[in-house]
Amino acid sequence: MCCVCTRKYMIRFYLLILFFLISLLAVFKAPEYHLWLLAIGVTEFPLLFFVITLVLSLTGFWAHKYQMAGTILSVVTMLIFLSPIIRAYWVAKDVDKDMQAALHGINENSNVDFPADHRSPFSFFSLFKKQDSIAYRTLTYVNYQDTAVKLDFYPAQGQGTDVNLPRPCVIVVHGGSWAGGDNKQLPELNSYLAQHGYNVAAINYRLAPKWQTPAPVEDIHAAMAYFREHADEMHIDTSKFVLLGRSAGAQIALLAAYTMHDPALKGVIDFYGPSDMVWGYSIPSNPLIMNSRKVMNDYVGGTYSQVPQKYFNCSPVEFVTKRSVPTLMIHGMNDVLVSPEHCRRLIKKLKPNGVKYYWLQIPWATHGFDYNLNGPGGQLSTYAVETFLNTITE
Repeated sequence: MCCVCTRKYMIRFYLLILFFLISLLAVFKAPEYHLWLLAIGVTEFPLLFFVITLVLSLTGFWAHKYQMAGTILSVVTMLIFLSPIIRAYWVAKDVDKDMQAALHGINENSNVDFPADHRSPFSFFSLFKKQDSIAYRTLTYVNYQDTAVKLDFYPAQGQGTDVNLPRPCVIVVHGGSWAGGDNKQLPELNSYLAQHGYNVAAINYRLAPKWQTPAPVEDIHAAMAYFREHADEMHIDTSKFVLLGRSAGAQIALLAAYTMHDPALKGVIDFYGPSDMVWGYSIPSNPLIMNSRKVMNDYVGGTYSQVPQKYFNCSPVEFVTKRSVPTLMIHGMNDVLVSPEHCRRLIKKLKPNGVKYYWLQIPWATHGFDYNLNGPGGQLSTYAVETFLNTITE
């Protein structure tokens, strides 16, 4: 065999080794920021990485010297890339039963209201679906002396939905470490929920370090006041609001939900958010991914030793009571930014207070896994969100 051919085989073999190492992000936590971003792709677009590995395998191992090693490595790598799909089926088989047990009795009919088509929580063929988007309106919902804050409003529609009747409103609070991001993040779920009969308002809020806690919670209050004022023209049922937050936005949503005591607020959805700010400060995240203490200092207004009461005041776990609203928690167990321990600590407060809750644990998923609504984690979380909304707004 010529030297050029041997070199080609070796390059393909080294590429296969590289893809094997990449596949491990579906099993282990990412150790660095860029690898965390790659982990989202590996776990939520698994077929893409599977196909690339398959092509490398089929085109690269004619050389007898590397055939056995290459074949074994490629099979192992492809199986690891497929593991989120396999594990999604395993998680999906218990979702209906577990949600029924967790949320039973939450509404007047004492039944959990699953999606109307009662599809499976996960489907292989849904990995290939394209999520349609719907038009939204950008509105200013509050004017402060030094800034105006906007939202994107997705009106309820969909088969069987009378657009002229008032519908529940889901208020979506974006992530971004309290200092960045905006309401344009991950808009696919907004369109999906609107297409299934929910008004969706993706809000901006005042960002750190210029504005600190509790400013974003005040913004949620302002948003709800705006919706009440414009309920008729927006066709909003002002007796049925739900908060949904991701990451830092989940902390804001949880804190608002547990402190406002508004009977119109029916529930809160927590996507991988920090619920115990005191504990979170004591266990910082990997500095190669995020300087979590710096982020918290900017949002809260100082270190824990400087302003301990403010960390207590913005910890949702400290405000759970028997009056707290039903809570849906969704967290990847390979999250490298916000530990799943926050969910466990929140449950320790929800359970003794008799608050209905459900925790969807996604074993392979990392922070931001719902980037792909049709990925393994995205499908499961969307199903849980829709089921939860159907149940609490019945």
